[in-house]
Amino acid sequence: MLTSSRTCATSRPLLLAATVLCHACVSVPIMSTKLSPGVQLPAALEIRMTVHRGGDDLLTAGLGVEGLRAAQAPAPERAEQPTPDELRRRAIHISWRGIADLRPGAFGSSYGSLQPVPGREWSAFLRLPGARHSHRALVQVPDSFDARQRCLVVTASSGSRGVYGAIAVAGGFGLSHGCAVAYTDKAAGSGVYDFDTQTGVRLDGTRARRGEAELEFAPSEAADAAFGASDSHAVAYKHAHSGEFPDADWGRHVLQAALFGLRALDLAFPEQAPFTAENTRILALGLSNGGGAVLRAAELDQDGLLDAVVAAAANITPPGGSGLPSLPSLPSLIEYASIAALLQPCALAALPNAPRINPFLPDKAPARCKHLHALGWLKGATQAEQAADALAQLRAYGFRESTLLTSASNVELDLWRYVLATYLQSYAAVGVADPLCGYRFALLGPDGKPSASSAAQRALWGSDFSGLAPSSGIQLIDERSAHDDDPALAGLLCAYQSIHDPKADRQQKLRAAIMAVQAEPQRLRVPVILVHGTSDSLVPIEFTSEPYAEAARASGATLSLWRVQGAQHFDAFLAFPSYGQAYTALLPHVYHAMAAALEQLNNPSAWPGDRSIERETDR
Repeated sequence: MLTSSRTCATSRPLLLAATVLCHACVSVPIMSTKLSPGVQLPAALEIRMTVHRGGDDLLTAGLGVEGLRAAQAPAPERAEQPTPDELRRRAIHISWRGIADLRPGAFGSSYGSLQPVPGREWSAFLRLPGARHSHRALVQVPDSFDARQRCLVVTASSGSRGVYGAIAVAGGFGLSHGCAVAYTDKAAGSGVYDFDTQTGVRLDGTRARRGEAELEFAPSEAADAAFGASDSHAVAYKHAHSGEFPDADWGRHVLQAALFGLRALDLAFPEQAPFTAENTRILALGLSNGGGAVLRAAELDQDGLLDAVVAAAANITPPGGSGLPSLPSLPSLIEYASIAALLQPCALAALPNAPRINPFLPDKAPARCKHLHALGWLKGATQAEQAADALAQLRAYGFRESTLLTSASNVELDLWRYVLATYLQSYAAVGVADPLCGYRFALLGPDGKPSASSAAQRALWGSDFSGLAPSSGIQLIDERSAHDDDPALAGLLCAYQSIHDPKADRQQKLRAAIMAVQAEPQRLRVPVILVHGTSDSLVPIEFTSEPYAEAARASGATLSLWRVQGAQHFDAFLAFPSYGQAYTALLPHVYHAMAAALEQLNNPSAWPGDRSIERETDR
């Protein structure tokens, strides 16, 4: 079915492959491909194909380095009805700026390339067997792809971002090396559902009413009826409200995206099909949550789909009780986030030299120290003594000094609360109608109360929403807000108790979810490079990559750990002067690790060892 001069959409149950300009379409049947455990590609699948050449390439959507550096994403001509191309361009702009250091002399200069990459894209909503909700998958095939030296990079978005969320990581490397790149949003992403209008995001990024098209995410009909008839003006998004706990399936999402990548290559080059794991090199690369996802995929990959894995700043929960004396029970993200969210605002008063993103933001320490002292959490008669106690507790918990010195960004931007508000809903699988700790989401009007969205606001959610509120005007509604001088405290206490108190409602469900995301590094059959900054305060290396590496090696895995001295979690934060002076970039070393992994595939004896990368060798 030909839909435009640049886009082909497929009809069920056949897939349609297109010529360069989509002047004609031919049908190519797809065979159901199965991969244990519980991963398969359905025989009937709707796929959208688009061509990106000239002023609209794969890597930057034609924006180039100057366009990506622009503070504002390019505005659509018609605010209420942006085109799919306009939405894609915005999504790519926002994804680059959220991840990469785009200052002059950084990405595109000292490492990486932002030269145009012409090619084609295939996208689809994939669904794991038994799942109610989909994950969005996308495959970029550059015109420079060499079918004689077949290469596919598979990746998952960092954080809860949309499907382009890893373009600065995997796209920037893979496309410039002539590889196809397969992406998954791992069942998070930007598919915001609006109850007032009963609309969500369809495959091309535009909005549609429920029942008019397949949507990236739609809550249950019961929730739709209840909220649609209320005046809550609520919105829902997949990571928080699917009710399925997608985090436990991140590895399967990656493996399914890899299968989709092979099928997209079949469609791109039907005369050279089939593309298989036996004749195509498949490397997995991910950052942050994406790093955790590719590691879980490697653990599940017992059939040899993947050839190598690079995981950067990986959010991975190492196994506790592994029998190794140095690996006691280790906390997961929501566990250490729940303690850090409470104590770090006060502890920062004891870290006067910690770099600040914005030194003019209000100081949260006085109120937090005072209230935690009143609740018996902190000792000391003065704020200085209370801050010292908070800092001592964080150190005793396992946070290192380099991690704590970088924690100002988490406090100033309220990152811990925003992470917890979404992840609690996901881990508890509660859905939108029964929020944990009273965390809801909606737009706020001028009076600070939930309000209806405009058509122009809704139209950009598919491209602009980061997968985690607040974003795109969608705000966190904290119904437990109590203290005027510390409005976040009551909700954070609820979060902490829900995770740690055996008597708390849903605590058993949360503990079961934590066990479900616990890694199994003893199952690794593929070589792995871990790259992690020693100053990462959001995903601390001491809770993730270091113990994971130890557990994997104890089981005989081939694994290297690259510690990047002075790198924190967000290269994009280096644009803030204080962070640019205090910290270094992580992404250059991720690219070096991928180059080393590719070299190893050509020369198995070239597998790199551990590295401690000092700041003077950054670029």
